[in-house]
Amino acid sequence: MNIIDFECDTPTKEAVEDTVRLIQSGRGFDKEGYAQQMAPGWAAQIGMSLEEFNEAKASEGLTSLALKLCEVDMTRAMSHAQVIEMLDTAGVARACIGNAGRRASNEDVAKFAAEHPDRLIPWFRIWGEEGQAGVAKLEHGVRELGVKGFEVSSYREGRYINDPAYWPFLAKCVELDIPVRITAGLHLLSDRPYDYAHPKYLDEVAVRFPTLRIIAGLSGWPWVAETCAIASRHQHLYIDFACRRVKHMLAPGAGYEALVYYGARNLQDKIIFGSGWGTHMIPLAQLVAETDELPLKDSVRAKWMGGNAARVLKLG
Repeated sequence: MNIIDFECDTPTKEAVEDTVRLIQSGRGFDKEGYAQQMAPGWAAQIGMSLEEFNEAKASEGLTSLALKLCEVDMTRAMSHAQVIEMLDTAGVARACIGNAGRRASNEDVAKFAAEHPDRLIPWFRIWGEEGQAGVAKLEHGVRELGVKGFEVSSYREGRYINDPAYWPFLAKCVELDIPVRITAGLHLLSDRPYDYAHPKYLDEVAVRFPTLRIIAGLSGWPWVAETCAIASRHQHLYIDFACRRVKHMLAPGAGYEALVYYGARNLQDKIIFGSGWGTHMIPLAQLVAETDELPLKDSVRAKWMGGNAARVLKLG
């Protein structure tokens, strides 16, 4: 089975540097909603108890703690060779990079992928506010740097998925024949509306751009059934389940029943594996092994784990 990880974290030195830039620009994950969920893990990584972390949050603020976490991350940053070794250990043939929560700058992503063109698939993320200059960056990335996809996380920009700011970018994706991956589902940035990335807005995108290959990133939870329904309406709309552990997806009441049921049937050509292992802080190899639990025929699992991604990316 040819496994493709559709969202592979690459916590290199360059990625940590870009995370610092995002935090300093106000677009990092140093927000209360994420802190409520991630605090135990963040505290442990910094070397604090949860109580100490919460006290520091009250006195110093989350941004200060987020930057401390980056200092820790820099001490254990992976080399490029270690990233490739991680893929080998996990049995992953190819990995998409540049589309994870923590990733390097577009330029550094492209450089890293160029070192291993048979293993790494670079994606660009460009803010909608960059307008035509951003569209030009995307075109340069594809034509000159080998970029294979465009990533949109609208909620991080304070936009809805169907914001007109993205139309020029998506039109360029059609022209360049590359897919767009749009984060869909509940976000935890508690300083803005919860539904910026509601999958229902993907329907308008797919109607407006009927030939554009669209991936609903992160499956659209807690509106997974709606994501599946919209994918059934549009020929070129796919769903990845990055940052979702299989054992949690299969738990009763978890909200993934539609994806598992229809993904084994009429949507079997539209479901895509992504690990998002950096979000879990669980080794990539373990997350790949856990997919053995999926109640799928071998032929369907092969599609989920790589076949569908290869088709979306036109890997041949």
